[in-house]
Amino acid sequence: MSHHHEHAPIGGRLITLPFLFLSALALIAVVLLVERFMYGLGAVTNLNDGFPWGIWVVYDIVVGTGFACGGYVLALTVYIANKGKYHPLVRPALLASLFGYSLGGLGAIVDMGRYWNFYQMFNPAQQNFNSVMLEVGLCVAAYSIVLFIEFLPVIFEKFRADEWKKKLEKILFIFIAIGVLLPTMHQSSLGSLLIAMGGKVHPLWQSAYLMPVLAITTAMMLGFSIVIFEGSMATVGLRQPSETHLHRGLIKVIRALLVLFFIVRLGDLLYRGVLGAAFSGTLQGNMFLLEMVLFLIPLVVLSSANLVRQGRFLLIAAVSLLLAGALYRFNAFLIGFDPGAGYIYFPSVKELLVSIGIVAIEILGYLFFVKMFPVLPKAHAHA
Repeated sequence: MSHHHEHAPIGGRLITLPFLFLSALALIAVVLLVERFMYGLGAVTNLNDGFPWGIWVVYDIVVGTGFACGGYVLALTVYIANKGKYHPLVRPALLASLFGYSLGGLGAIVDMGRYWNFYQMFNPAQQNFNSVMLEVGLCVAAYSIVLFIEFLPVIFEKFRADEWKKKLEKILFIFIAIGVLLPTMHQSSLGSLLIAMGGKVHPLWQSAYLMPVLAITTAMMLGFSIVIFEGSMATVGLRQPSETHLHRGLIKVIRALLVLFFIVRLGDLLYRGVLGAAFSGTLQGNMFLLEMVLFLIPLVVLSSANLVRQGRFLLIAAVSLLLAGALYRFNAFLIGFDPGAGYIYFPSVKELLVSIGIVAIEILGYLFFVKMFPVLPKAHAHA
């Protein structure tokens, strides 16, 4: 387990220009959320009877929890596959996951018409056990708590509560195991959710059996990519020692996941005879092609030994994969979703500002914790 000297707060001024800018974005979101809770969804969003969810659910939950899978994939890598050398990457990934999931859960409540009833989700008398949404909701709530428990050693370290830390570390393996199980369950359920929507989802993103496989594969790719992206941002923005040597070790896994994704995705489309729809010139067809190109870029980069040696190409691959995974989920849940009867949806400015504000809150929280708490690996003297 981690020792005092392995991680340290990076210190430095907390209130900087970027911090103030992000705070302004966060404040705008909070003001708009007050309006939403006072006057209802219609006052802030462009949602309608055909589109019961919009950018809040699709970005904050479907894409956001995918981006928050860094803690999940590193738990698999470090604790399940026993690759201890990646341990320095665990804490920052856990922190990002904690924010991603807890704010995703909050996003779900924000998007509920009758949000005051949200607690009924935990009431067995009211639960519908045939509902995919129930499983996703319960797993996200439970996983947020598990992530908080996994992150507690950092807080104990900060306040020198060594006894508490020792006690927790004895049972932490239980929470790590639960923390691997929960995202596996609910990320695959996001695929089942698409199956449940049936013919409303465009054939390019609809498959009767393989949606859960594609959902969990994209979640893992997003998780590994966000670890590389965060590490690179910490190196550049927070002047931390480069972790490229560790990131390179993740390449084989990402490449294998990409190959699996292409085989399953394209194999399924060919088998169902709907690949032609990609070249139909429609918005859906074009978005599918863009998504495929974004998945292809990291596969090309990560298959070239020359490119991988350069940190910036590794970052390009990670960013392209983050965009690909996000677009795949946007396409499936919004762009490829047709409720019929001429319904259309495009997010309002206020909806977009709330989503931007939630991202700002995540970055603010991340900056606060890495500056004040022992989250990042200690910068060694020679670095």
